[in-house]
Amino acid sequence: MAMRVSTPHPISQRFADRADAGRQLAELLASQLPQPPRANTVVLALPRGGIPIGLAIAQRFDLALEPLLVRKLGVPNFPEFAMGAIATGGICLVDDAVVNELHLSDQAVQQVIQSEQLVLAERERRYGASVSLSNLRGREVIVCDDGMATGRTMQAAIAALRAVRVASILVAVPVLSQDALARVAPLVEQVESLLCPASFDAVGQWYRNFPQLGDDEVIRLLSQVQRLSASVSATGKVSTSSS
Repeated sequence: MAMRVSTPHPISQRFADRADAGRQLAELLASQLPQPPRANTVVLALPRGGIPIGLAIAQRFDLALEPLLVRKLGVPNFPEFAMGAIATGGICLVDDAVVNELHLSDQAVQQVIQSEQLVLAERERRYGASVSLSNLRGREVIVCDDGMATGRTMQAAIAALRAVRVASILVAVPVLSQDALARVAPLVEQVESLLCPASFDAVGQWYRNFPQLGDDEVIRLLSQVQRLSASVSATGKVSTSSS
């Protein structure tokens, strides 16, 4: 699979906030892509932190934006440490190596999965009608987040998209670790990022202002851009024409 990676900025740089990172990433895409994205390309953002990033990209190229719901599966008692991820469409990826190393029981793993599935379902309800993944078949998609530490949540998102046979996947994030790059890059056609530091503790360390986003803020941001789900609801189908 052809794959290209761009990480042009010095690792000393930090972003003011997610809006700043999104604008810079959108300009990177404008300079790196051989041609502008096709009109039927869809920007998919991983809530919550990926929504401001996706908004900037969607507005820069006049594309539709949709949330792609993915939840990290955190290790019991250490939720920041990922042992896998789930995604809309029934995707569930568990890292057996982590489970085995930490001697986690099947019951403990299943409890985490069930808990995160409830959160995912509630966000689907709150964010309003989202386009069915099956309506993305044959489309080019740009998948974004505010950063990738392990890449496991992005890996689940990619699996969900491959299952419905999208045409191509471009992953765009402001910052990612080298481990995440190694995990994600072989799965997609292209990865674009502004920073890929050798030392990486957490996504938030690369932002001067990195607040947690609430669902109300996500809903407000989504209202500022066209939604593919709205056109599907209005017409009952998705146009596949391209510019």
